[in-house]
Amino acid sequence: MGYSLDDDPARLDSDAIWAFLSEQAYWGRWRDRAAVQRQIDEAWRVVAAYDDESGALVGFARALSDGLATAYLADVYVHPDHRGSGLGVALVDLMIEQGPGRDFRWMLHTLDAHGLYERFGFAPPGPSYLERPARGALTQPTTP
Repeated sequence: MGYSLDDDPARLDSDAIWAFLSEQAYWGRWRDRAAVQRQIDEAWRVVAAYDDESGALVGFARALSDGLATAYLADVYVHPDHRGSGLGVALVDLMIEQGPGRDFRWMLHTLDAHGLYERFGFAPPGPSYLERPARGALTQPTTP
């Protein structure tokens, strides 16, 4: 199977993204469809992976950024039917190393795939990093 990666937001299949995030992702289940669409529309950058044969969107990542020095990586996924082909690495590489934010400070939250992110220099935060967790309905799950 062949794949293509693209950072064109006009090409995104919002239905495919919503289907994965609402049915399979362990994170961000508090969001409704309108919230996910708003996050996609207002993202600093999006990248997606497409199956060359069917054209279907099979992987996705989005980022928030000030466009100058800092970025946050979010909603990274590869559909289970397409895992094991290097798409996760390719998505993160396109987003971080091949994009306009390659020299930025990148952040993310994840309960899994630490090995993937470590390849790109992600590590536990140092002593200068503080975070105020989300409250109430925005609280993230503690297990995948």
